[in-house]
Amino acid sequence: MSQQQAPAVPQQLPQAPSQGRGTLLGLSAYLLWGLFPLYFPLLAPAGSVEVLVHRVLWTAVLCALLLSVLRRWRPLLALARSGRTVALLALAAVVIAVNWGVYIYATQTAHVVEASLGYFINPIVTVALAVLLLRERLRPLQWAAVAVGVLAVVVITVDYGRPPWISLVLALSFGTYSLVKKRVGSAGADGARGLSALTSLSAETLLLAPVALVALAVLEARGSGTFTVDAPWHALLLASTGLVTAVPLLLFAAGAARVPLTTTGLLQYVTPVMQLVLGVAVFHEAMPASRWAGFALVWVALVLLTADLLGAGRRRTRTG
Repeated sequence: MSQQQAPAVPQQLPQAPSQGRGTLLGLSAYLLWGLFPLYFPLLAPAGSVEVLVHRVLWTAVLCALLLSVLRRWRPLLALARSGRTVALLALAAVVIAVNWGVYIYATQTAHVVEASLGYFINPIVTVALAVLLLRERLRPLQWAAVAVGVLAVVVITVDYGRPPWISLVLALSFGTYSLVKKRVGSAGADGARGLSALTSLSAETLLLAPVALVALAVLEARGSGTFTVDAPWHALLLASTGLVTAVPLLLFAAGAARVPLTTTGLLQYVTPVMQLVLGVAVFHEAMPASRWAGFALVWVALVLLTADLLGAGRRRTRTG
């Protein structure tokens, strides 16, 4: 018996440290994303469109440098062999650009609470999109979560006197982005399967870069660009958008590779919780009782989804 058990010991010992590092890396990513509402207002007087343009361009520049230093251009170039993969990545790039732009607008116009709602309801929207677009069959708890989530949006719509369009666009755009990236992974093109975070981000920002360059040229020609006319530190802040975009994404990718999906699913709520706290405590955005009621319904839906996720994980463990 001892001889049969001996080989299992060296396999189990690295798992706890690896999962611990993975959790720390993932948590670091979500903490950085949670601090974004403090960062983007610092880029004023640049508006949301100019910030988005610089974010795309400087992220593309940083990715190109990393690909060169790490000598990882080959996987990116391999993607060009499949027209379908390029088309899917182009769609993903457009959708994530919409997500970035709306989020920047929200943080610059005192809609941080509404932005946080978008990331609270994102898991619910992703589940709903899976049913509508992928024809996936939901489990009972998932159906309950979607129903409660829809009720929450209705309550919050009544509270605002309008649909929470920032929340909905953020959730729908990121949910769509996730589904498109799932299709990219199954497209079967050379290099597409197992696409790394760096390769993916590089492809998306490089595809967007020509459009961003044209937009920047238009802004500068109209005299509405701020990169060269404000203080030097302002240009450095705009350039820092590349680091701010790439670092948490790479931390997340490194963490997600080391921890179970259930851990990642639980960690994802760190970011919207931080955003909500910042919106209420730091930016003093209004939160009447009716709005709290809507958020409470969202959290009930998330509890249901989390319970389903944990239950599914335990079932996989037993059957595995």
